[in-house]
Amino acid sequence: DVADRVLFMDEGMIVEQGSPEEVFAGPREERTRQFLARYQKAQL
Repeated sequence: DVADRVLFMDEGMIVEQGSPEEVFAGPREERTRQFLARYQKAQL
């Protein structure tokens, strides 16, 4: 494990935080979902 908590920030504000499992497997905020979708596409 690298971290116990993950923070996702947008324009200097925390928009989502939680365990890595919570944030990466089931992001609640639309901005987080959009970022993770773009990141996953870039990894292909």
